Amino acid sequence: MKKIFILLLAGASLATLPACNKYLDIKPKGYTIPEYFDDYQKLMNHINLVAAVGAYPAYITDDVEGGEDNDVNQSASYPFYAVYKRNLYSFAPGQIFEQNDNDPQWNPSYDNIFVCNTVINNVMKVKDASEQEKKRLRAQAQVSRAFEYLTLVNIYAEQYDPANAASALGVPLVLTEDITKPYERKSVAAVYAQIKQDLEEALPNLPDQVPNSLKPGKSAAYGLLSRVNLYMGDFKTSLENANKALGANNALMSYAPYGIRKGTWGRVWNPVDSSAFPDGHLNRETIWFRRGTPSSSSIFTEVYANPDLISIFKKGLPAGAVDKRFSLFYCDGEALFGPNKILFPGRVLWAAYVEFNLGVGTPELYLNAAEAEARTGSKDRAMQLINTLRDSRIVNNQPLAAANNEEALRLVLEERRRELALMGYNRLADLKRLNKDARFAKTVVHKHNGQTYTLPANDKRYVFPIPPKVLAMNPDIPQYER
Repeated sequence: MKKIFILLLAGASLATLPACNKYLDIKPKGYTIPEYFDDYQKLMNHINLVAAVGAYPAYITDDVEGGEDNDVNQSASYPFYAVYKRNLYSFAPGQIFEQNDNDPQWNPSYDNIFVCNTVINNVMKVKDASEQEKKRLRAQAQVSRAFEYLTLVNIYAEQYDPANAASALGVPLVLTEDITKPYERKSVAAVYAQIKQDLEEALPNLPDQVPNSLKPGKSAAYGLLSRVNLYMGDFKTSLENANKALGANNALMSYAPYGIRKGTWGRVWNPVDSSAFPDGHLNRETIWFRRGTPSSSSIFTEVYANPDLISIFKKGLPAGAVDKRFSLFYCDGEALFGPNKILFPGRVLWAAYVEFNLGVGTPELYLNAAEAEARTGSKDRAMQLINTLRDSRIVNNQPLAAANNEEALRLVLEERRRELALMGYNRLADLKRLNKDARFAKTVVHKHNGQTYTLPANDKRYVFPIPPKVLAMNPDIPQYER
C-alpha cells in the first residue's frame, strides 16, 4: 500500500485541527487517499488502534497510594512522578498538564477516531469488495469509534446524569476526517447518543464469530453497550446486553494454578507447564482486546495499593482462602524483581506485569449483569454471577449470600472494585457514577509526606481538563472550572 495521506494527519492531535482552515486548503502532493478495500483493512489493523486506554487516570482514585520521596522502589519515588501524575494524586485544581505536554489519552483517542472516521465515511465507496465485506469493516470502525468516545466522555466530562446531560459539557464530537471542518464541544447527552448510535448501527453488520480478539464481533458490541447502559443508569438494558454478550462467550479462567517467580514480565506463571499468565489478547476471557496507550500503558511498580483498596481485598475473604488477584498482582511488603529483595513493610506494591485486556471481557460482563440484577431483578442471580467469578479467582472460596437486593448490590460493587482495580479508567468512572448515589458517595483520601489530600464526592476535579496544547489552538472552547 502506498503511503496514505490520512496516516500523516492521524499523527496530529485535535489541538492542531481548527487552525488548519488557514493553511491546509490544498491537498499535499506525494500522498494518496485510500481507494482499495485492502487499504481500509490495513488502517483498521494498525497497532495504534489497539493502544487505546491510558493508565494514568488511576492516580486520582482511591486505588492508589503514592510512593515516598526516596522510595526503596525507585519507580515509585514521588518526586520522579510526572507533574501531571502528582497533580492528579494531590487533587490539584486547574490544569493537570504543563504547556507543552501531550496528554497520553486525549491525543491517541482522537488519532484513533480520525482513522475510524476515514473508514466509516469512505469504505462503502470502494469497488473491489462485496457489500457485506464493506459493511462489516465499517461496523467494526463504528465499534472502535464508540469505544474511544466512551473513554473520552468518562474522563473529560461530568458523569452522565439525565437531569443535566443535555447541558453538561462533553467532548468535541468529530465525525469527519475533513480536518478543515470546525469542531465543537458537544454535550454529554450528545456524545452518549452518538456512542449508542454507532453501536446499534454496527450490530446487524458485525460477524457472530471473529478470527481473533483484535476484531470486534456482535458480542463485543453488546458488551460495550452493556457498559454504556450501566454508566447511563439504564440497568435493565445493561443486563439485557450483558446477557447477549455472555451468551456468546461466558468463559472465565481459573487463577488457582498460577504462582510467582523472580522477575517482572512473566513473574506470574504456571509452574506445572512454565507458561506465563496470558496477556489479554491470548486470554479466553477476552471478547475484544484493547491495551494501554503508547505513553501510558501501565503504572506497574509506580504506586502502592491504597489502604482502602487493601481493606476491600481482605473483606469477606473466607478463612483459609487466597484471593489470587491480590497474591499474584500485588507485592505485599516485599518484591524480588532482580537479585536483591526490596522491602517495603506495611505497603503493597502494584506489580502485575501482565498486559490486561482493557476492552470488553467476560469478567466485566459478569459484574455488569450482577449489578443490574441486584438493582432491578434477582438478588440470587446477582450472587450466583459474582460467586462464579469469585470461584475463578479465589482458592478455597466460599459462596457469598445476600439477605436482600441492597446487600447484594454492596457485595457486587465490592467485587467490582477487586476485579477492576487499577485497570484504565474503570475506577474513575465508577467513582463518578456511584458518587451520584448517597449510599455509595465517598471522599477519596491520599497521603504523602505528612500531608493529607481529599477529594469529596462530585467534586469538579473529577473532570480532567482539556490539555493546554489543545486550548492554545482553541482558546474559545468551553471548559469546566476545576
